[in-house]
Amino acid sequence: MTFAELANKGILTQPVYEPGKPIDQVARELGLDPAGIVKLASNENPFGPSPKAMAAAERAVREMNLYPDGGYYALRQKLAAKWSLGLDQFIIGDGSNELLELLGHAFLAPGVEGVMHQSSFIVYKLVTLMFGATPVEVPLVNMQQDLKSLAAAITPRTRLVFLASPSNPVGAVNSAAEITALVRGLPPHVILVLDEAYAEYLDEVFDLRPLIAEGRKVIGLRTFSKIYGLAALRVGYGYAAPELIAIVQRARQPFNVNGIAVAAAGAALDDHEFVEKCRRENAAGRTFLGDGFKRLGLAFVPGGGNFLLVKVGDGAAVFAALQSRGLITRPVKPYGLPEWLRITVGTRAQNERLLAALAEVIRV
Repeated sequence: MTFAELANKGILTQPVYEPGKPIDQVARELGLDPAGIVKLASNENPFGPSPKAMAAAERAVREMNLYPDGGYYALRQKLAAKWSLGLDQFIIGDGSNELLELLGHAFLAPGVEGVMHQSSFIVYKLVTLMFGATPVEVPLVNMQQDLKSLAAAITPRTRLVFLASPSNPVGAVNSAAEITALVRGLPPHVILVLDEAYAEYLDEVFDLRPLIAEGRKVIGLRTFSKIYGLAALRVGYGYAAPELIAIVQRARQPFNVNGIAVAAAGAALDDHEFVEKCRRENAAGRTFLGDGFKRLGLAFVPGGGNFLLVKVGDGAAVFAALQSRGLITRPVKPYGLPEWLRITVGTRAQNERLLAALAEVIRV
């Protein structure tokens, strides 16, 4: 028998996530100097990692011979104090992506559905398919997330509803009133998964805690990969009612997050000055890029994260042309948006270079 014949049936048709190209790969493929390449493809923090996190990681390296605390008590304790929630209301994951998979283990199976918007983070769909469940995709309305349509797509088979605000790759932000109305209107057999990966970039962040206190079936997911600058370490967390967290914990493997990442994440929570600086610089950079797109006559979604979605015509061609100039962006054809690119907000110098190159490319 072949390996394909031995494999579980669903794995052979499971789509594969394609991340943004790393700098070294682009340098090899195009014969470019890696030092001259700017990556604006994966929504990484252009200002680097939190300095406090770096210092904590360096200290933790000295104990890399030891397993981490499998319950991540210190990090959960710090999160509990930050959010005024119980220690048993947090779960630590290998990035928020792993938490999406753990929710799939716990609640998705053949015969049930996961509801999400079209052109939303593709991992929602991948996780739903992975567990044999059916993804139900709701169209965007003028590049915005219509939560009434999302609610209307719920059926007796729905178990999870996925929502990100700001969304990725579009950048759409839903109001507190919209999200609250969605949660309070959910039938009792449905859990809302609120992906808050980019929430720290917002001026006004939706507070999920009152809905948790009401006993609503919701879980919030956060990551240290974005504003805290710890993407390489892969650490995130979920927060919800203790009963929900306890169920998801059953799907978590021991020591799923390394000790260096956990130490860095705990220190990053205390680096308020760094977070405020990144939020401030990102807002300025987002405005700068948006003004540049307007001058070039390009439509874009204003967004609320650390990226902008811009309509460039032939997304693949413009992506390739920018990449040949040492600028890596993200084509979003797999999200059903072949005319658009997602561009991470960089430093002022990186943003200026991107706009100059984009002006050259669209004139060709």
